[in-house]
Amino acid sequence: MNQPETIASTIPDTQSSEDTRRIAIDRVGIKDIKHPVVVRDRAGREQHTVATFNMYVGLPHKFKGTHMSRFVEILNNHEYEISVPTFKAMVDEMTKLLDAEFGRIEMTFPYFVQKAAPISGVKSLLDYTVTFIGEVGHHGPLISVKVIVPCTTLCPCSKNISNYGAHNQRSHVTLEVKVNDFMWIEELIEIVEQVASCELYGLLKRPDEKYVTERAYDNPRFVEDMVREVALKLNAEDRILSYIVESENFESIHNHSAYAMIEHDKTLLENTN
Repeated sequence: MNQPETIASTIPDTQSSEDTRRIAIDRVGIKDIKHPVVVRDRAGREQHTVATFNMYVGLPHKFKGTHMSRFVEILNNHEYEISVPTFKAMVDEMTKLLDAEFGRIEMTFPYFVQKAAPISGVKSLLDYTVTFIGEVGHHGPLISVKVIVPCTTLCPCSKNISNYGAHNQRSHVTLEVKVNDFMWIEELIEIVEQVASCELYGLLKRPDEKYVTERAYDNPRFVEDMVREVALKLNAEDRILSYIVESENFESIHNHSAYAMIEHDKTLLENTN
């Protein structure tokens, strides 16, 4: 036996000691740890980015604490190649290694899509915030994807009551879905952008700016319209089992935001039929 192993065997394992308060902890772990990842996009490219991880397990009442260092160890064992399949495996590995009945990992990263301006065709990158959420528990492994899609919304009321013009704003639509088959992140983004007053672009020339201004004016949307229109598309998509869609308008004529949310689990409807 070498010296480090000898020293380790003599150091008390306080985290594994018994706790007498008999109160289980739903989630315990680490937050906001950054790690490089590689994500493949629909165009076949590999995006090398940095993700922020939150990693939790459930702690039974009999244990005083969990082994925080093991979370970092699991993360580093996967190095750079973290994809949807390896992400699911990592959640399962963490839960087993920490001898937990419940485990959850949240991986948030910037995701870039190359977009062509509507008239000039000039290409640029637009960033979206994406989160993979993996859970293992009594319900089995569950993976969901969340994406924040920025877009433009124009107020229908402002358009109807004004002699000219209408106020618009930049909006964030947050879409979280559980799927039963593979979907590209770009597909989720497009579901939102198709129903917005207008989508956003990283770079616009003057003819493009004219187009997006008029496009938004011709497609007014309340915050309620946004979540309802997105929900219609999600209801028609067989690969999506459940979803939460939120829309927040950062109002241009108020110092507050407008907000709406729809949550729907399609499997509950199937179980009642």
